[in-house]
Amino acid sequence: MKTHALLLAPLLLACGGGKPAAPAGPAADEAATRAASPPPTPAAPELPPATGTPKEDLIPRSVLFGNPERAAVQISPDGKTLSWLAPKDGVLNVWVAPVGKLDQARAVTSDTKRPIRRYRWAYTGKHILYLQDAAGDENFHIFRVDVADGKTTDLTPYPKARAGIVDLSDQQPTTLIVQINDRNPEAMDLYKVDLLTGARELLVQNNEELVDYTLDHKLRVRLATKKLPDGATQLLEPDGKAWKLIDTIPFEDAETTGVLGFAPGDEALYLTESRGRDTAALVKLELKTKQRTVLAEDVKADAGDVIVHPTKHNLQAVAFEYERVRWQVLDKAIEKDLAALAKLDGGEVQITARTLDDKTWVVATSSEQRPGRYYLWDRGKQRATFLFSVRPELDRQPLVKMWPVQIKARDGLVLVSYLSLPAAADPDGDGRASAPVPMVLWVHGGPWSRDSWGFDSVHQLLANRGYAVLSVNYRGSTGFGKKFLNAGNLEWSKRMHDDLLDAVDWAVKSGAAPRDKICIAGGSYGGYATLVGVAMTPTVFRCGVDIVGPSSLLTLLASIPPYWAPNVAVFHSRMGNPGTPEGKALLEAASPLTHAAKIARPLLIAQGANDPRVKQAESEQIVAAMKRHGLPVSYVLFPDEGHGFARPENSIAFFATMEAFLSAHLGGVYLPIAKAELDASSMQLKEGRRGIPGLP
Repeated sequence: MKTHALLLAPLLLACGGGKPAAPAGPAADEAATRAASPPPTPAAPELPPATGTPKEDLIPRSVLFGNPERAAVQISPDGKTLSWLAPKDGVLNVWVAPVGKLDQARAVTSDTKRPIRRYRWAYTGKHILYLQDAAGDENFHIFRVDVADGKTTDLTPYPKARAGIVDLSDQQPTTLIVQINDRNPEAMDLYKVDLLTGARELLVQNNEELVDYTLDHKLRVRLATKKLPDGATQLLEPDGKAWKLIDTIPFEDAETTGVLGFAPGDEALYLTESRGRDTAALVKLELKTKQRTVLAEDVKADAGDVIVHPTKHNLQAVAFEYERVRWQVLDKAIEKDLAALAKLDGGEVQITARTLDDKTWVVATSSEQRPGRYYLWDRGKQRATFLFSVRPELDRQPLVKMWPVQIKARDGLVLVSYLSLPAAADPDGDGRASAPVPMVLWVHGGPWSRDSWGFDSVHQLLANRGYAVLSVNYRGSTGFGKKFLNAGNLEWSKRMHDDLLDAVDWAVKSGAAPRDKICIAGGSYGGYATLVGVAMTPTVFRCGVDIVGPSSLLTLLASIPPYWAPNVAVFHSRMGNPGTPEGKALLEAASPLTHAAKIARPLLIAQGANDPRVKQAESEQIVAAMKRHGLPVSYVLFPDEGHGFARPENSIAFFATMEAFLSAHLGGVYLPIAKAELDASSMQLKEGRRGIPGLP
């Protein structure tokens, strides 16, 4: 059983403005805009006591962005062995220990270059599976580790191919269902792989541009989906050697309606369903009678993550997230457990693993001021045994609260947002600033994803350095119903950006930030939003920080990874179709590169050289354009990264650079960049050393 997730959500981007963007203005306008821009403030060693952070309270970057002490705790299906991710020689690897004997912990993997970030137990109880790519290229391979001796085998040893785990079953513990694109880079074929021998058997040769597959609990291929040119989704079932259409989900519902998996008995489906409603409800569909039963719904939020029994496969609870996560219990068998766990630490609770006999759970608790604590939960005794803190050093750091706020956009849409304030700016702890402080508008990627309440390393770093931090779920974000999602269609750099500008106005009017000291920053779509902000509203933001953001939507769509080809219709429907004159004009007008000459404020750009989604050329073409116009830009490149930073050494170096850059232009404090931090990373400073104070 898998939770419904948008396949395209990892692509980060966002902006807007009501009307199509105008072409770049004449040189005289450009000069006037630059003249109106105040010079950057010098780097400040510390802020005034009323709003600043004493130097002794500055949180080390390594505590926020370095390796966690332990994370991703799981338990073997038989309940005998715990596993987790922890550093081995500075790199995250998988460790195991017998339950109750944590002092016997040992690493069973030994990756020396790139952290392992995703793993799971096989149902054999003797093997662990993990995914790994090379330097961020996202061509993931599936590796099997023998827990007894640590022997590691690549189960998908196909060069330049991407593999993913589709399904496993406790009834067939040595069978693994995977998808691989080694035959055709644009098509994910479906295979059955023998976990012990690595032998594979073709189940589906994807000649139909299929997007994904659903198997029943006997691992039989029962459904597949396909995207139509208008962005609608077809739901198909196998019919001999062909595929039979059983349902078509219109484009407006295609991302809020989908299959979660089969119910017990394999004769009914669990779905999220938004047809005939706004927010996605949790629905059970009887395949023979076509009868639909609504199991859970929320008028403000879509059905999200689900809790599923490990062997019975019935849904037991579903999450709805508006401002914060709310669990709705469907199976009274776990009602007492969830009620008790909610009292454990406060904050939010996640069940990360369960034994097959369902007697023992691994649970994680977290809040905005605590990144995570893991417990073993004994269901019979209703007793929690503490295991690990993810980052125990943070327990001693001055972390701040994150406040959900609702901001009304100019057209009436409600933007669920999250505000963090420096401790000194909120002395009474009510979530309202006692005086305005410089602010960073931190924009999420996707754009088809969302910001959430909880621990956020970036929010904590920036608040600790003296900045207010505001994250906004602009239109096009997911989880708030189909109307809110579809309100972002064809609105890149227009109404999506208006939402960010409306959030800036709210921050100024509420007294959180002064209008002349606000920076825009973010990754992927957030990087795009940053470029839009500085290029198309050039006097709103004091500076910008773009992390792996596209500068041209035309070149972005022309260079998407091949395995995204079956989903390209979604991009065209939500962004614009470059194959039509109208779509091409829309995309060109919404591209920051078109308006680069108008940039008037300093910009920091960071890029991974191996990014398959937003290629290195996206950053370099905007850097080149700014250099041609004599505009201030700093550019850092990470040759061993892709779409974001996996290596903590690179994250530390980047955020050291970012906080120094912000200090120069917003006036906050920063910890000087140590030579050791730079030497440990791969970061290359390509342009703009003068824009980053304190470099060794």
